[in-house]
Amino acid sequence: MFKIGSRNIGKGFKPFIIAEVSANHGGSIQRAKDTLLAAKNSGADAVKIQTYTPDTMTIDSNMADFQITDGIWKGYNLYQLYQEAHTPFEWHKELFEFAKLNNIVLFSTPFDETAVDLLDSLNVPAFKIASFEITDLPLINYVASKGKPMFLSTGISNVNEIGEAVESCYQNGNKDILLFHCISSYPANLSDSHLGDISYIAQHFDIEVGLSDHTTSNLASILAVAKGASAIEKHFKLDDK
Repeated sequence: MFKIGSRNIGKGFKPFIIAEVSANHGGSIQRAKDTLLAAKNSGADAVKIQTYTPDTMTIDSNMADFQITDGIWKGYNLYQLYQEAHTPFEWHKELFEFAKLNNIVLFSTPFDETAVDLLDSLNVPAFKIASFEITDLPLINYVASKGKPMFLSTGISNVNEIGEAVESCYQNGNKDILLFHCISSYPANLSDSHLGDISYIAQHFDIEVGLSDHTTSNLASILAVAKGASAIEKHFKLDDK
């Protein structure tokens, strides 16, 4: 069990519900603020954003490895995707002040050390590690050293890689961590949810566990709570436009 603000997170407590804004602000800081308020009014315990720039994520290349060939971003290269989808560093102070004014718990996923430093300067209550960064042990070491609770998604990792990430947190004196079972598909099919992994992760690592749910209904999240999930993360948007 650990705390974020006044909320206990762990077995025996109400599940901690996180609304993931991601790129759903559509490039508008006002829409980002409206989304924060809507998430709070919908009953979410916290809202999460992502902290990166196109230049901290990739290079501007049209080579095949950098092209997106399916899904809603088809035709973009990775740099163009991140350029359109990122939450600008310049927004962060204003968004965190807005969240504090409206009693909203706001934290973020950093993708490099500059993002960690920015978030730490804003006194974030927690950090999230994305599935694709769980093998970035230098990043995890740096985040863990800040002494804040950490949520780690496990979407593309095997049990050894998860273990290395957990051990990195422990070696930096940080034991306030939760592992999110996650299927790295957007959207994910309910039939692919593999919710039995929640029990396996909890037992194998003796750790708090949750679900980062990419399905389009709430059923997986409800079943995950029945399986012992202490936290649920779900993508959140104002509407389908």
